[in-house]
Amino acid sequence: MNSSTTPLISVVMPVYNAFDFLDDSMSSILGQTLSDFEFVILDDASTDKSLERAREWAARDQRIQVHESKNRLGLSGSSNAVVAKARAPIVARMDADDVAHPDRLRRQWDVLQNRPEVAVVGTLCNGIDATGREVRPRDRWRIVRRSRYIPFPHGSAMFRRELFDKVGGYDENAIGAEDQELFSRMAAHGRIVTLPDVLYSYRYHANNATLFNGLRAVSENHSSNGDSLSALYMLGAMRLWAGEAPMLLEPMRKSFKWDSSSLMMFTSALWGHISPSTLKAVLRGSIRMRDLIAGLKIKDGKPYEWRSE
Repeated sequence: MNSSTTPLISVVMPVYNAFDFLDDSMSSILGQTLSDFEFVILDDASTDKSLERAREWAARDQRIQVHESKNRLGLSGSSNAVVAKARAPIVARMDADDVAHPDRLRRQWDVLQNRPEVAVVGTLCNGIDATGREVRPRDRWRIVRRSRYIPFPHGSAMFRRELFDKVGGYDENAIGAEDQELFSRMAAHGRIVTLPDVLYSYRYHANNATLFNGLRAVSENHSSNGDSLSALYMLGAMRLWAGEAPMLLEPMRKSFKWDSSSLMMFTSALWGHISPSTLKAVLRGSIRMRDLIAGLKIKDGKPYEWRSE
């Protein structure tokens, strides 16, 4: 791609201490069936060898641009900074520890080209652990129910740059769920849709930024009980699918008002403390069952609009 030519898509990826997974993530983008893109990477003051590895990749592929922040910007700050470097009118987010499936960009690009009313398109995912082994199956139930939470992982999103700028980008004062907050604002100006096929693999591992944001949200405990329960669920799920015990009993005992929702979560947390493997087995079975039921309503390939509560 000529540097003077505007690409169809800018793939943007903030990176912070992602060395262990960076090869998988970057190769999954560079192997896409749609190849007319620039790959914009911002290293957010990593202390491992992420920056060096990204530069090694850039030396082999002219589509890659590597930028460096000397000071730690954080998740929202680095996300805004990397989008600011992008040149294309369409931006695809990528997270540095996840994996994009080969046809991801083409499928999402087709939606935005054919449906001008769509502002953001994400994709369903499966979950993988640190070794790349699938641990959590697809869950189409997420796109047939109403929910305040978007049904796709942040790293799978593709959106219109003009609208991103119009709403002011990521809120750098948000603590966790910065993607949820952004897409909720964008939903006021266009449709948010999800492709029901697995075009992305979300990685569960002990150093995932979601885990640390969940810890921060729970520890500060400045939100409603429902929001705090959601942060705690995110934290416990990350640990469980990564192969660890959820370790939620102590924070729940200290921080939560007791109602039916928190009691149900406490029961799951206790189960996960005693036997994480059996809890995962039951959850996998439940997810597969509701995915099959949701499949009665869903046609693979058709995008479905996010319906908030």
